[in-house]
Formats: sequence, structure tokens, C-alpha cells
Amino acid sequence: MNVNITFRHMEHTPALDQVIRDKSEKFVKWFGPSADIRWTCWKDGVDHCSEVSVHAGHQEYFAKAHSDDLYKTFDMIVQKIQNQMK
Repeated sequence: MNVNITFRHMEHTPALDQVIRDKSEKFVKWFGPSADIRWTCWKDGVDHCSEVSVHAGHQEYFAKAHSDDLYKTFDMIVQKIQNQMK
């Protein structure tokens, strides 16, 4: 699993990093250990935003979420990726 995490206009803390890596484990279960996962998180006014791009073999998935809580966006993204797989 290759996880790349980028933060714009906000602090990159070890706690956020760990939560994102934990959420990324779900993608590894679904797509295998060769998954390339790229997270980007930023703040837009009062909203927190996240997006993820997952590449595994010939599969590519993308999801984006906005919320008043950054941690909530992580759950929303995981759900969106799961919905794309159906």
C-alpha cells in the first residue's frame, strides 16, 4: 500500500495522518496491497474538504467530500468509494 497525504491550508498532524492511514486500510482490503492511495485535505472557509484517488491495477476510483468536520469527510469518502464498487 502506497499512501500519499497532502494538506493545504491546515496543519498535518500525526493524529490526522493515522486516521487517514486507518481509513486507507479498507481500500487495501478491497483493492489489494498494490493500491496507490492519494489523499488531499484542505479548508475552504468554514468547510473541511477531502478527496481521495485510488489506483489499483486497471481500476481507478475518486471521491470528494465537504463537511464542517474533517473526520466526517473521511467516512463520507470511504462510503463513496464503496458505492462506486457496486
